[in-house]
Amino acid sequence: QVQLLESGGGLVQAGGSLRLSCAASGRTFANYRMGWFRQAPGKEREFVAAISRSGGSISYADSVEGRFTISRDNAENTVYLHMSVLKPEETAIYYCGASSSSWYYRRTIKEYDYWGQGTQVTVSS
Repeated sequence: QVQLLESGGGLVQAGGSLRLSCAASGRTFANYRMGWFRQAPGKEREFVAAISRSGGSISYADSVEGRFTISRDNAENTVYLHMSVLKPEETAIYYCGASSSSWYYRRTIKEYDYWGQGTQVTVSS
């Protein structure tokens, strides 16, 4: 089992920045590739970003490319998502997930084995 706990969400004005953290405990963090997803009210959960086990491979949704940065610290068992130039339409609950499957499936929700409870990000206009 892997337990994931997100933090860092909150209220921010459009154009502002936030850094989300996801702390992992349980099994060896470095054995899992990690992803961030978000779910807005009335919408499906969508992929935001993913990072490989070593951090050497990174992938972003087109909508956040150039504004968001995913990183991980395997010594601290934590994955981060730095978000900048936030937009009101990015208001959502942000979830981190851990996956033991292939990098090929980094954008596939059902390929994630563990999820955190989410952290709310609200971007005001």
